[in-house]
Amino acid sequence: MSTAEKTEKAEKAEKTERLSVFKTYKLYVGGKFPRSESGRVYEVSDSKGNWLANAPQSSRKDARDAVVAARKAFGGWAGATAYNRGQVLYRVAEMLEGRREQFVREVADAEGLSRPKAAAVVDAAVDRWVWYAGWTDKIAQVIGGANPVAGPYFNLSSPEPTGVVAVLAPQQSSFLGLVSVVAPVIATGNTAVVIASEKAPLPALSLGEVLATSDVPGGVVNVLSGRTAEIAAPLAAHQDVNAIDLAGADEALARELEIAAADNLKRVLRPQGVDYFETPGIDRMTAFLETKTVWHPTGSLGASGSSY
Repeated sequence: MSTAEKTEKAEKAEKTERLSVFKTYKLYVGGKFPRSESGRVYEVSDSKGNWLANAPQSSRKDARDAVVAARKAFGGWAGATAYNRGQVLYRVAEMLEGRREQFVREVADAEGLSRPKAAAVVDAAVDRWVWYAGWTDKIAQVIGGANPVAGPYFNLSSPEPTGVVAVLAPQQSSFLGLVSVVAPVIATGNTAVVIASEKAPLPALSLGEVLATSDVPGGVVNVLSGRTAEIAAPLAAHQDVNAIDLAGADEALARELEIAAADNLKRVLRPQGVDYFETPGIDRMTAFLETKTVWHPTGSLGASGSSY
């Protein structure tokens, strides 16, 4: 082949349009990325009705598998030091900062926002991780402590994680709202099974990729996508789920799930009107904490009333 022919061939190759590599979104369960057990997917569109991706449509079996993974991870995560959990949450913020452009694009598509507004949402979500990272080793001092009692005893109360928490992510705030309900659950030592926004699940599924590379142990956060009512029903009735956050449920669904949750006395956090851009309080952390109180004798009281 002559030099001229080679040059002509190279020019034609340059003019050939390159095909895009479309991203395949998967669930995040137990630190792995399975497809839905059912093999089903559903179309996800942007605010203008344009196709974005096919998201996995989780089944009841996927929900049960996620609970098993969360329970398996609970002992190690709850037993980690609060300082260590704070480091892990801060690492999530670091990784999100590095993938900021991807999330700005996904949030803009998911919520129909302009690029500057989507960037503000992503920045707020990163800051939210940092905020909760700072609380991990402080919440015990705020809501725990020594109690004054009448008698020769030390009486100490300290918070402990509830266990496995099912979280229905907000439907409209697909990323900032998601982070605002997931971060407080794991900051306090619980593990989570998260149902992503039904209409806009892609930011949540991408968050799973960040968690997998952020030192978060597999199973601490499990992300499912699909029909919220279909996945939430088995989680609300599951005997090994200790609590449920109904942030992403409408009034009718919330009532059904609350009734199902009563069977094993789950803690239930009902939907609330929340501005996720506002600095959160500690309510979402304390909602999924139990208080352990320990009595310990101080010793016999002497004639003078002193004790040790």
